[in-house]
Amino acid sequence: MTKSLVEMAAAIVQAQSASKSMSTDELTFSLQSTYKALQDLQNDELRSSADGTGGEGNSPAPAILPEKSIQKNKIICLECGQEFRMLSPKHLRSHGLTGREYRTKYGFSLRQPLCAKSLSDRRKKAGKARGLPDNLKKAIAKRKKSPDEAAPKKVAVRKKKKS
Repeated sequence: MTKSLVEMAAAIVQAQSASKSMSTDELTFSLQSTYKALQDLQNDELRSSADGTGGEGNSPAPAILPEKSIQKNKIICLECGQEFRMLSPKHLRSHGLTGREYRTKYGFSLRQPLCAKSLSDRRKKAGKARGLPDNLKKAIAKRKKSPDEAAPKKVAVRKKKKS
């Protein structure tokens, strides 16, 4: 049978008081703060299991906000806290995630690049220098202009002769 929060808090405070002498006020304060901490943990656990995000095998909450993890010269992995210039698919696989799953889990847009802002800007400039936006516009216009070519053509079928 599991212990109640009060019993767990009392056991923790009792273990603390056994190692050092505590006054009555210190015991009361320690018991209250321990109970509150246990209650917060239980509420977080219940909330995460109700969301369907809790359970075994999940990593703890990230130490940094997802919005703050993508910085000018680095990106911080929210799973392990390591810093990179780009979160590679190989690194994400080590956490059992794909890029799409990582973005969804932490609330990023599916189009958000998982790299440092400076690297993303450099790639954007290089693409514009190669003329990618103009080429894309031309390709889209060409598709819209000739929809007949995109549709499959009808093939004449001969009828069988009756014998």
